[in-house]
Amino acid sequence: MSEKIKIVLAEDEPSLALIIKESLETRNFEVIVTEDGDQAYNAYISEKPELLVLDVMMPKKDGFTVAEQIRKQDKRIPIIFLTAKSQTQDVVDGFKHGGNDYLKKPFSMEELIVRIHALLNRVENNQGSDDGLTHIGGYIFDYAKQSLTYDGNTEVLTYREAEVLKHLYSTKNEMVTRSHILKEIWGDDDFFNGRSLDVFITKLRKKLDKDKNVQIINSRGYGYKLIC
Repeated sequence: MSEKIKIVLAEDEPSLALIIKESLETRNFEVIVTEDGDQAYNAYISEKPELLVLDVMMPKKDGFTVAEQIRKQDKRIPIIFLTAKSQTQDVVDGFKHGGNDYLKKPFSMEELIVRIHALLNRVENNQGSDDGLTHIGGYIFDYAKQSLTYDGNTEVLTYREAEVLKHLYSTKNEMVTRSHILKEIWGDDDFFNGRSLDVFITKLRKKLDKDKNVQIINSRGYGYKLIC
């Protein structure tokens, strides 16, 4: 990691962008501020940041669209969404479009900084260890490419689906608590994250239903177990 951690910040409220920029720069970050989705994507290409902070509602392209563009090229770079929306579905949509985390406005700078460090540490700890293929029953799970292959047919996973499946496989045949999964992947076990986890578990079950020896079972209100 470089001496200064480079971040692209996409925020169209100048006063908020300035506060975030100045706060992060006191913590050894280099912040490139952009005001719309096009600028954010262009800065990602030209500046090669280590993390992006994207406002969801922006001119030209919204944060979800920018994240989708980036995910076509880079599955690993951390993306944090800033959103004024608070509905559960909005949060789920954010993860579905490639986000790693989200913060609802208003938020504290300390919380943003903690979330940034948590995501950067996770990327650093995972480097060089996740490029192999994993056999889950009759499936081949490629974490790096975010894909599941069964009988020659490949299905692409979202970033969050791949993260949840990787975590469940790391504790396969053992019950793992919801709280543990949420804190490891989302960084917080609050209600909205819990609802998001339920959605991803449901989607993974459907994608793993071709092999009857592979199951994700749950202990209601406690946790999940991947049997394979």
